[in-house]
Amino acid sequence: MPRKQDPLKVGVLFSRSGTTFVTEQEHIAGTMLAIDEINKAGGVCGHELVPVGYDPGASNDAYRALTRRMLAEDEIDVIFGCSMSASRKAVLSIVERHNGLLFYPSMYEGFEYSENLVYAGATANQLCPPLADYLLERHGGRIFLAGCDYIFPRESNRVMRDLIEAKGGDIVGERYIPLGASPAIVAEVVEEIRQTAPDAIFSTVIGTAAHAFYARYDAAGIDRATCPVASLTMAESEVAHIGPERCDGHILASTYFQTIDRPENSEFVAAFKARYGATATTSIYSEPAYLQVHLFARALERVGTVDPRRIALDVLGDEFEAPEGPVCVDPDTRHLWLTPRIGVARRDGLFDIVWEGGALIRPDPYLANTWFEEPSLREWS
Repeated sequence: MPRKQDPLKVGVLFSRSGTTFVTEQEHIAGTMLAIDEINKAGGVCGHELVPVGYDPGASNDAYRALTRRMLAEDEIDVIFGCSMSASRKAVLSIVERHNGLLFYPSMYEGFEYSENLVYAGATANQLCPPLADYLLERHGGRIFLAGCDYIFPRESNRVMRDLIEAKGGDIVGERYIPLGASPAIVAEVVEEIRQTAPDAIFSTVIGTAAHAFYARYDAAGIDRATCPVASLTMAESEVAHIGPERCDGHILASTYFQTIDRPENSEFVAAFKARYGATATTSIYSEPAYLQVHLFARALERVGTVDPRRIALDVLGDEFEAPEGPVCVDPDTRHLWLTPRIGVARRDGLFDIVWEGGALIRPDPYLANTWFEEPSLREWS
């Protein structure tokens, strides 16, 4: 540990520009709010946390170079960073080679384990099974899959296809587009959906392509009440960017919504708005980024030294009352036990929570047990 009162540098590696600038700036907002709270409370063991941040511009090459710079040149041991799976994959070997520790806040496709990572986002088994049931029961069995062309969409769509077909539904179309796809390509996908006339769409389109997709879907006049777009990613911040009037009726499966009724969430939302403005909304991007900083600080307080390996071990099994509810770091997988929820977007840009899991769901990133479990679902509200 540095001598008493020395500041402690931590890396913050999210994009302020590029295709995913909206959601990654939400990661930054949650991270900075947590750091501010910790510092105002006296820091960790009396040491102020000092964030060192760069803008990778949603470029995997930049993520890789900046991670190497943080660990090798800036003498930073712990990084809060990466949003897309592609960027996490790009930096993983560098983090491991330098014996660093990466806290990763995004929901992702699973099928990964590293002792140099803490995975604070949900895995597919925590969100996809209840969402598949909801779509089949409330909208019908003809589902169209749309996504961007990289690992997270393809793996998530594969999981959803298996779930839908196992429950008697049909995948009536599957289309992938580039990150940052042109308006013409987005228009082609929406037209294909219109002609196919599915009961619902499961979308893993992200970033600026998703903004264009939801706007075009609205312009096409497709009835969102009878044929909504359901996703794991289209949260409050992006709804605000696109326009709530273009998104009401669409569905999000998530572990966090701003409308969660808990004292811890009310405090989080109030603090977020106090720092970023009355119109700012919290989301599944800002909240896990916020909670993972607190998990790190709690582990550092217990360990008493900035040793990434010791912190990586100490955080295992930790239980924390987050804004979304209680979370627990699973000792076997390094992912979090979380409570799944389903929300429907409303006209003010927030979500009505129409279903909530009755208990924490264990992360199953390799889907070793998921297919043998029947989800315990409450009535849809």
